[in-house]
Amino acid sequence: MVEDSPEKPPAPELPKYLREPLENQSPERLEAVAAYAADLAEWKRRQREEELERRRAEDEVDEEELEELDEREISTDPEDYEDVPTNGAYITVKTTKETADKSYRYFYWQWREGDSWKNEYIAPVNPK
Repeated sequence: MVEDSPEKPPAPELPKYLREPLENQSPERLEAVAAYAADLAEWKRRQREEELERRRAEDEVDEEELEELDEREISTDPEDYEDVPTNGAYITVKTTKETADKSYRYFYWQWREGDSWKNEYIAPVNPK
């Protein structure tokens, strides 16, 4: 008795426009596509890390501002904040609103999660 050919492997959550052309390729072509996809993913990870480092260098507060927070008894330790990761988070200053007379500036934790940036409020830059 001849066994039926095995079923296709379960389809990943890929859009139909990607999945269907792949299903028509030879094993050798699929291996080349897989190698390219792995290389591309690694390149994109490096690009994301470089962007993170560039943005961090531009946005991160300096030692003087960290000392100011310490003097105000505001923690600069990410472990003291519930949602802030201990790795990769840094403190930045955000301006949320500017008028002719005043800027509303606040300290925030900032970090990357996947393809998006996350923030958590710390304190105003200039308390009343």
